[in-house]
Amino acid sequence: MLNTWLTKTLGLEIPIIGAPMGGRAGGLLAGEVSRAGGLGMLGAARYTTPEWVHTEAAVARERGGRFGVGLMTWALDDDDTLLAAALAEKPEVVSLSFGDPAAYVARVKEIGALAISQVSTVEDMRVAEAAGVDAVIAQGAEAGGHTGRISTLTLLQEVLEATDLPVLAAGGIATGRGLAAVLAAGGQGALLGTVLLASPETTGPDYAVERVLDARSTETVYTDVFDKARHQPWPVQWFGRAVRNTFSDKFDGSGATEDDIAAAYDPTDPDAGVVYAGQAVGLVSQRRPAADVVTNIARDAEEHLRRACGM
Repeated sequence: MLNTWLTKTLGLEIPIIGAPMGGRAGGLLAGEVSRAGGLGMLGAARYTTPEWVHTEAAVARERGGRFGVGLMTWALDDDDTLLAAALAEKPEVVSLSFGDPAAYVARVKEIGALAISQVSTVEDMRVAEAAGVDAVIAQGAEAGGHTGRISTLTLLQEVLEATDLPVLAAGGIATGRGLAAVLAAGGQGALLGTVLLASPETTGPDYAVERVLDARSTETVYTDVFDKARHQPWPVQWFGRAVRNTFSDKFDGSGATEDDIAAAYDPTDPDAGVVYAGQAVGLVSQRRPAADVVTNIARDAEEHLRRACGM
């Protein structure tokens, strides 16, 4: 058994959380991660609706019994209706990331949920710590979707040295070896995202799975071009990591205006539409059910730790 603060606090069988990937992590994926013994999370992106949260929470609860919700703090500062919808569904965990969560932590704790934050720097961690979160996630630059600029291993070490809060890790973790490395370093668990992108429970455009399966780890780009294409006002400290395509090659760093980029964007076109994925995409080579992915990673991590450390 891989027993950590995360498993003990939430009563999980394995120290794995399904990353709250906007547009990809709905109730079915979250439910299957939870059913496998971890905790699945819904990705409540800025463009989702309260109705989506309610619908997907019901699916997650039916499949896995428990779930969490991930929210973008900078977007809540303009409109916190998604937080209200999330809290009404009584999740186990609420992730308040990409901004100062201070205004929202008390509301999360009032319903008995854990408040956690993904952080990209030690400075981010200190902001989250001051806000009173229960744990932080060191999210490295290898991660898919929006993230910072420091690699996972470097950031994990920095954050572990700088706080007494429980620390999880995200970014580039796609095998038992990766999870074992996080736990051996002192992390309490890991978020998995990219490795689940070829699972049938993941939502998204039809072409996304094939793009993930075909991509090598060298074929991602860290860019804000897809935010500009969709008029998503992400703060400049967080770009998004995605699989490269013709659209990103043409417009990333081109100097084109946001309106010109948006006018050229077609989300239905496989050569243009965004497929957020991390550098671990090269480790995703087949379609596998999410529950199988999660349980196999946990089993392999335990075996690696047993061999390496005599656990």
